[in-house]
Amino acid sequence: MKRIKIVSFAIVASVVGFTLGCQSSSNVNMNSSTAHDHGNMSTNSMGNGNHDMANMPHDMSNMNHDMSRMESAPGAASQPYDLQFIDTMIHHHQGAVMMSKMALQKTENDELKPFLQQIIDDQAKEIARMKEWREKWYPGKPSALNMEMPGMKMGSEKMNTSSHEKEMQAMAAKDFDLHFIDMMIPHHEGAIVMAKDALQKAEHAEIKALSNEVIREQEAEIKKMREWKAQWNK
Repeated sequence: MKRIKIVSFAIVASVVGFTLGCQSSSNVNMNSSTAHDHGNMSTNSMGNGNHDMANMPHDMSNMNHDMSRMESAPGAASQPYDLQFIDTMIHHHQGAVMMSKMALQKTENDELKPFLQQIIDDQAKEIARMKEWREKWYPGKPSALNMEMPGMKMGSEKMNTSSHEKEMQAMAAKDFDLHFIDMMIPHHEGAIVMAKDALQKAEHAEIKALSNEVIREQEAEIKKMREWKAQWNK
């Protein structure tokens, strides 16, 4: 198999977050010195630009931002809870989608490949639903990305670019698969914590229904990943 150069999931996850504040879309016009000023984003940029990952480059070796440094949008905590949940869960889901797409390029494990594709498909659909709700319920509202929401920082210590980039690029396929699982399990756990919080606090029934889906799907995926980890570590 031809060796594919791949940057660490740390960079992947951080780039997902960084797109919320950067000039990664034609819908966003921001000065580079205020790249984290999410409050200036338009509804179109939230719905069409900053959360679309299809045009993101696969070689992100020049990106040096990590997820643990991602900042909340100004005034996010004062926005309606449901809007905070939508913007923050979209950001969180995109991390999983991008990590899974990158893992598809590296893995040689035929068991893992359909699992990765399922994560991509399921979470892409959920992102699309949340975008629709945002446009319907909160048109024109600035970003409410809140990195302080329960679960958002779970696993962030595993997403440090400086400590993982070179190591992951040089990993054998099996080691890479295990490292992916070690990163995705806490990422999923964070989504579950956020979803359980939404079951208590969300106003819209649609968000509560989505939260139940997230809990059910990601708990099952965590169980499968833990089973694989036990098998592959033998």
